[in-house]
Amino acid sequence: MPEKKIDTLIRANIIELDNILGQPFKVLDDGFIRVVEYMGTDASIVQAARVSYGKGTKKVKDDRSLIRYLMRHRHTTPFEMCEIKLHLRVPMDCWRQWIRHRTANVNEYSTRYSEAIDSRQKTLPSQWRLQDKINKQASSGFLEEEKGIDLSRREDEFHETARKVYEERLKAGIARERARMPLR
Repeated sequence: MPEKKIDTLIRANIIELDNILGQPFKVLDDGFIRVVEYMGTDASIVQAARVSYGKGTKKVKDDRSLIRYLMRHRHTTPFEMCEIKLHLRVPMDCWRQWIRHRTANVNEYSTRYSEAIDSRQKTLPSQWRLQDKINKQASSGFLEEEKGIDLSRREDEFHETARKVYEERLKAGIARERARMPLR
């Protein structure tokens, strides 16, 4: 019986991502982001876009034009052929906005099954943003640093108190999902 030939698949490699794979990049006070793994390249996107009529043109310039066309016209399905898995830690308010506007698969550290990480974002006295007078969704400028000192101190006290209440509840045997309420 003749031997059946099996095509070998070669994993796409992107040198720029391989160079930073697993390396944490600091974000804000206590956050980080790192690439855990990835799948696909620009070639994966153009191949998916051209699947209906074969390989089509093969020039890099044509691939670049096709990708730009897809982005411009919001044809997003071919981009789903690529994925990047990230490990990150960000402040809760950033996380909520990201999830609200997400186009990703997400799995988070669960404070239902594990104790909450003692991590918090601190606002420096010079970083208190003021509400924009016209745009309700925007901020504009900063509060004077002298006034921000008290706000930053009170914010820190608030976080300390919330953490103490959380730990007291755990010590009393309260379920983690209920004990975590002050940390939100």
